[in-house]
Amino acid sequence: MAFAAFQTAEVVPQAPRKRSRIALFLLLPGLLYLVLFFITPLFSLLLTSLQAPSEFGDIGQYDYAFNWQNYVTVMTDYWPHIVRSFGYALAATVFALLFSYPLAYFIGVKARRWPMLQGLMLVLVIAPFFISFLLRTLAWKQLLSDESFVITSLKALSLMAPDAHFTGTPFAVIFGLTYNFIPFMTLPLYTTLERLDLRYLEAGSDLYANPFTVFRKVTIPLSMPGIVAGTLLTFIPAAGDYVNASRDFLGGPDTQMMGNVIEANFLVLLNYPAAAALSIILMAAILVLVGVYVKRSGTEDLL
Repeated sequence: MAFAAFQTAEVVPQAPRKRSRIALFLLLPGLLYLVLFFITPLFSLLLTSLQAPSEFGDIGQYDYAFNWQNYVTVMTDYWPHIVRSFGYALAATVFALLFSYPLAYFIGVKARRWPMLQGLMLVLVIAPFFISFLLRTLAWKQLLSDESFVITSLKALSLMAPDAHFTGTPFAVIFGLTYNFIPFMTLPLYTTLERLDLRYLEAGSDLYANPFTVFRKVTIPLSMPGIVAGTLLTFIPAAGDYVNASRDFLGGPDTQMMGNVIEANFLVLLNYPAAAALSIILMAAILVLVGVYVKRSGTEDLL
């Protein structure tokens, strides 16, 4: 008996250690993936942002250095593009939320009694994903060009000036961002609202609250996780987008965003340190804004 008890005492402490080794082994592929495809490129980008032009090299040749002046230079030269990027992304996020919330509420709450209609509307929401992002944006460029039926009709009805243009304007860029990222806002909202317990809404009505008060005091707080998730999924890619604001699509010379500047510095100007510095600034700014937003909204668990 004493020997059996001794064996049990020896085996039990080893079980948690064995489980921890198995968990570490299972996490190893994911950790290696993060190191190879996230940490390593990020470190390389940081080193590139500190490079200095090669003293005897050609254009596009740089040496590793500790040139923090690159950040000061890009902030000075491209601060309008930085402000414009976050302004466009914020406007597109707000518009996407205004359009997506009623749609998600109808699909997740009102259409519960009709599962077939609910499924059909979900398919329609995700249907744009079946077409390339570039093709969708290019199609809108054709629909909103000066020779299109839409613009000519608006001019014929005197709703637009004869010499006015839609493409190449900030409104066109914000419109493109809103359209392309609406599914990213709608799906998290639907996921949250679909699980909404309708008894809370009935309780609010029983307490003599009008529909607007019930929506403001009950529905909005309960759907806040979906709002925060949808906002992040929309704002983050919209801030770094370079397709909609490009001159080849819906943008123009005065609508360039940070993504366009980074693309131009990398591929045209061959100014790799400036492009890398702008990329680091973009990531840092988004992290700060996202952290503040999530903290203020009371949904820190999403981080």
